[in-house]
Amino acid sequence: MPLPRPSRLLGTAAVLTLLASGCAAPAVETSVAADRPWEEVLAAAEGQTVDLWMWGGDERGNAYVDDVLAPAAAELGVTLRRVPVADTRDAVRRVLAERAAGEEDGTVDLVWVNGDNFATGREAGAWACGWAGTLPHAAYLAEDDPLVAEDFGVPTEGCESPWHKAQFAFVYDQARVEDPPTSLSGLLDWAEAHPGRFTYPAPPDFTGSVFVRHVLHAVAGEEVPGRYDEDAAAELTPALWQRLREVAPSLWREGRTYPRDSVALDRLFASGEVDLTMTYGPATLTELVADGTFPESTRVLELEDGTIGNASFLAMPATAGDPEGAMVVADLALSPEQQALKADPGVWGQFTVLDLDLLEPADRARFEELPASPVVPPYEELSRDARPELASDWVAPLDDGWRREVVGRR
Repeated sequence: MPLPRPSRLLGTAAVLTLLASGCAAPAVETSVAADRPWEEVLAAAEGQTVDLWMWGGDERGNAYVDDVLAPAAAELGVTLRRVPVADTRDAVRRVLAERAAGEEDGTVDLVWVNGDNFATGREAGAWACGWAGTLPHAAYLAEDDPLVAEDFGVPTEGCESPWHKAQFAFVYDQARVEDPPTSLSGLLDWAEAHPGRFTYPAPPDFTGSVFVRHVLHAVAGEEVPGRYDEDAAAELTPALWQRLREVAPSLWREGRTYPRDSVALDRLFASGEVDLTMTYGPATLTELVADGTFPESTRVLELEDGTIGNASFLAMPATAGDPEGAMVVADLALSPEQQALKADPGVWGQFTVLDLDLLEPADRARFEELPASPVVPPYEELSRDARPELASDWVAPLDDGWRREVVGRR
């Protein structure tokens, strides 16, 4: 797909200036589905090409979209084109730039998104809203599911359609870690007792950022407020930075450098340079062990104090050029058939957002027949005592604080 000439788009600095000036519009209600039968949406979508912008670093996710979801969309008359990006922020910047430039036929139809990237778009009025709840397969979502109703503390309000759930997990090689820790504090103690055998990605990498939030929970000694509060941050974060500075000399390469992302950390684990890795998609571990990427002795570290859980979504920009097609793809991605295929560890291995109790018996059987994993506990066990994600407005202050207080004071 040829990208628009630079002159058509504002640069990132210009977009930020626009937002800071108070010119950003509120969330946009799309008229795509308003008072329209689904059959009309399907008819309008036929022949459209939907550009799905998503992080390109997940090979299994790429293969699922290209080899499973796209052919299924083609059967509905919609061409699904995956646009890989190195960082989801790149997709959001494009959306913000097109909105600021007054585009009405934008190049982004869907974005795989959550957290602060979604919040940034909400603040700028960049997402179409009110459509996600109208999708036929949204009937299989539990109304009281907090992971579906909120995205890092930001109400979704029909501005994005759930795609899959995630539960953060630490992963270890039980052949090398004979007495694994059972708490996050214990994990940090283990790292100090085994120099060079543990590390984490550098924030603002998504996985590195959530690790820092985990440590905040562990050292705070009290409940961290879900919404960002400057007074609470001033009180709670000094102990966080102190603990991360203390453990840094015991990390891989003595904490002088950090893996740039979770992919780089996985390579260190696979090669035996470190004994643990971490992931927000533990269901994928089964296939990584089966294909020999990770050793057979790979296991999930089950912590008594729980881990953070969230969901990821498909958001449609208000400037989407093919909105009906985007809705059809989002609804297809939410279907029991696609959710079960995506949950198969041999395909992608992502936890479903559907409430299985709402499914017809035949559809529920799709999930019940998925193979049990010798590596990963069931989602019900992984999510036991799960900690909620902090609101997205915590993310940037913690990322900035890590660079300043941990890296900058070594």
